[in-house]
Amino acid sequence: MGKVLVFGSFVVDLMSRTPHLPVPGETVKGSVFKMGPGGKGFNQGVAAHKAGADLVMVTKLGKDTFGNVALETMKNLKMNADYIFQTDEAETGAALIMVDENTSQNEIVVVLGSCNQITDQEVDSLSPVLEESEYLLTQLETNVSAVERIVALAEKKGVKVILNPAPVQKISDTVLSKIDIITPNEVEAEILTGIPVTDEENAKKAADWFMDKGVKSVIITLGGRGVYVASEEQRKLIPAFKVNAIDTTGAGDAFNGGLVTALAEGKDLLEASRFANALAALSVQKIGTTPSMPIRSEIEAFLENNKEA
Repeated sequence: MGKVLVFGSFVVDLMSRTPHLPVPGETVKGSVFKMGPGGKGFNQGVAAHKAGADLVMVTKLGKDTFGNVALETMKNLKMNADYIFQTDEAETGAALIMVDENTSQNEIVVVLGSCNQITDQEVDSLSPVLEESEYLLTQLETNVSAVERIVALAEKKGVKVILNPAPVQKISDTVLSKIDIITPNEVEAEILTGIPVTDEENAKKAADWFMDKGVKSVIITLGGRGVYVASEEQRKLIPAFKVNAIDTTGAGDAFNGGLVTALAEGKDLLEASRFANALAALSVQKIGTTPSMPIRSEIEAFLENNKEA
């Protein structure tokens, strides 16, 4: 198995469940409140770690109570914390999450704090561990300058780069040309390409747009419809597993953590996408983000029980 480096955000999730999501000016009585570790980068790192990846997690924390949430979680999960940066100059990030308990849809506000201030020097200090890594998985939930620098460094060292372009924002052609696999959802794909991903034909057009920019492979997640996988060799829509979703928060993170784990184990793009689909399907059946990520035995049992799906 190749080593995986996940570079990204950590925030503390402050999650409430409500009968419906409030409209502007409305106060809604919630039914549940939970606080716990989150952030796209951290969620993806935990998903990969629990799925069995040989993982190095990189993020940046404030020296505060919320930062301790990350360190305690990593300690409890036996994750390597050697590459967690800390600062006195910014607070640890936080996410305010509302989940509709009837539809499982959510609304999220993220305040990134310290993980939005990763310096060039901190990125450069990762050079030795990058040399030992096969895959870099990153997102756009830290400062873009840090993402651009780690992607460039990874490419220079021959590390395969997976970019989950969330929260969605403009990505330069220079960065896109260095990406091996990009993993937008249908909304992110439409914003980046201008092509509404309403069906498989438009998913193909959106994938072509990315590949014309130099991206080698494209995986567009389509929620309940599954994922559209495109590379030079193959194109296929992989159906989603049918499950009873309780909380879809973090489903994309579960998918990306599963994807990089499977690829690092040598699975091809289609096999890895199905493995990632299973991980996401399991995660949405539990409340929360990091706590909802399944362990390897759960994933394998789910796949065994859904061979025909």
